[in-house]
Amino acid sequence: MSSILTNNSAMVALQTLKSVNNDLSSTQSMISTGKEVASSKDNAAVWAISKVMESDVSGFKSISDSLSLGESTVSVARQATETVTDLLTQMKDTIIAAQDDNVDRDKLNADVDALRSQIESVVGSAQFNGLNLVDGSVASTDVLSSLDRDSSGNVSASSITVNAQNLSTGGYAANDVFSAGTGSATVSANADTFVTSLDNGGGADTITLQDGTTAWAEGDKVSMKIGDQEVSYTITADDAAASSPSDLVAVGLKNAIDDAGIAGLTVDYDSANPGELSFTNAGGDDLSVSGQFTNAGSGGLGALSSINVSTAGGATAALANIESLIDTTIDAAAAFGTSESQIETQSDFVSKLTDALTSGIGSMVDANMEETSAKLQALQVQQQLATQSLTMANQSPQNILSLFG
Repeated sequence: MSSILTNNSAMVALQTLKSVNNDLSSTQSMISTGKEVASSKDNAAVWAISKVMESDVSGFKSISDSLSLGESTVSVARQATETVTDLLTQMKDTIIAAQDDNVDRDKLNADVDALRSQIESVVGSAQFNGLNLVDGSVASTDVLSSLDRDSSGNVSASSITVNAQNLSTGGYAANDVFSAGTGSATVSANADTFVTSLDNGGGADTITLQDGTTAWAEGDKVSMKIGDQEVSYTITADDAAASSPSDLVAVGLKNAIDDAGIAGLTVDYDSANPGELSFTNAGGDDLSVSGQFTNAGSGGLGALSSINVSTAGGATAALANIESLIDTTIDAAAAFGTSESQIETQSDFVSKLTDALTSGIGSMVDANMEETSAKLQALQVQQQLATQSLTMANQSPQNILSLFG
């Protein structure tokens, strides 16, 4: 039956053309974005999985940066320990020369002192981004190495712990760091650091230097950083032998602070309060204050400070000490080498893992361009045929006119 009101052929042709146009639009989107799954409406499950994996890839890139930083830090420490080993070997040659009676031991001892100073300089400067693994200031450091996702989707971080190696000639005291409030703060010889602040406007704050449970010894050092100025005082043999060494240490530190010339800051010492310094900050800004106490001779190379070849007895004792010191630095270099190798291996793994995840994401969401190209050409032909079919279907009602001619 023919009808001028209902054209079934045209409706079928129109639906076919709409379907071809939708497929063609989807194919053109794949070509322009390069993705088969560009949004959640394309395939919600695959899109969700790919987004989780993309977040992991982004996290692993940050981990790669952390591993690079950690590797550089450990590399600096390793190179420092190897340099110190070489310097100690040179010192050993000098000490061996001092075993002979027919030598100028004073000159040889001067060489020992110069090498010791160079070792201390290497240890003190072996820092990367502010972290020094060989001066005894830290016990260890953690390097972020991985993000672990379990079957439930929970994520946890993993780290590689690098143990520091104390190659200083003076170690930090063993007690915990403590903070002191404004108005009164105390730093003891058996505490490693203190932190406080000096309020502006002329308020007086006191800091007391006391013996605590550890007596002052020659070579001990009290350091302070006030604002951006650093000062220190090293305890002398006379200080350590005095009946009240804290008084002498306090005065010595006061003089060092005065010499720094910190604007608006005055420091007073009252002999009625042994070891106490009174700070008055008349400047316009608060001053942050931090300090540190260092025990002489307690570092990993503490025995280095006692080496003296100016006498036959000293040369004999030095020969025994230097072997132990060299063994210490060799062990330290080996430990850093192991840690650096571990970080390097993990860095290579994270790089390969990132590539594998990226490839996996691509296999899920990327379009097959060869297949898409072939599909595009087929759809273009189908579109042309569907258009012609619709045109023919729309013309069929015209045939009815012949029935009324």
